[in-house]
Parts: sequence; C-alpha cells; structure tokens
Amino acid sequence: MELMVRGLHRIGLVGCVGEKRSSRSRAKELYTSDLFVKARRYSEKHYDRWLILSAKYQLLDPETCVEPYDETLNDKTVAERKEWSEAVFGQIANRFPDARAVKLYFHAGARYWEFLIPPLRKAGYSCETPMQGLRIGEQLAWYKKHTG
Repeated sequence: MELMVRGLHRIGLVGCVGEKRSSRSRAKELYTSDLFVKARRYSEKHYDRWLILSAKYQLLDPETCVEPYDETLNDKTVAERKEWSEAVFGQIANRFPDARAVKLYFHAGARYWEFLIPPLRKAGYSCETPMQGLRIGEQLAWYKKHTG
C-alpha cells in the first residue's frame, strides 16, 4: 500500500513498552501490551513504513529478531537519554538521508523524543507527536477510534 503524500515518506516510530514475550522474537511481536499492539496496527495501516524505538536496541526494524530485555528510558539519566537520542538520530539520518522526503510520526512517550526531535528538526526532518499530552487510556481510545 503506497501512502506517500506529495513525495513524503510517512514513517511511524513506535516506542517500546515494558510488557514483552519471554523469548527471542521478531521485534514487532516482542512487545505485548495493548498500547503497543494498537500503535503497531495504526502504524501498519497509516504509514509507508514503521520502526520501533527501543530503549535497549535503539531503532529497530519490526522484522529484526531480538532478545527480551528489561530496560526503559524512564530509568535512564538525562545524559543517558541524550546519548540514546544521538544514536537514534544517527540511525534515522543513515536510513533516511533526505530529510525533506521524510515525515516522522512519534507514537511514543516524551522520553523517547524529548532530545531526539530538536536535532531532527534542525536537520530538516518534519516530526509530529500525535499522542502528546494524552494519557494511556486516552491513547487507547484514540487508536480504537482511528483503527476500528
């Protein structure tokens, strides 16, 4: 399904969650929370491509097999979150070198984009945070309304 709008590739970035399978899995199947599953389904339907923002693995392709882990950006210091964001910025810039051809949609908590969006925008990437300001219950309701 081609969803490209006016030459822009729409990329969904879904944040990892604490609820995971206990064995090695494809990244898209590792995270089991209702919120992740709904964000995944929405992203699969509405974006040209989607990727996972992982506290441990950084930027993950949904098909990549990974081991389960117990790590979150919520437990990291500001310096550690900035370091993580710099690494993810590099991965995004490597995958999508033409910033003008990409629009990024963050379906993740603020810890996952707080230090990432400013340098992305400075580099010319367009970024949106559709879930910003919504509590988890409100996010679940939003996904239900928009994905059926």
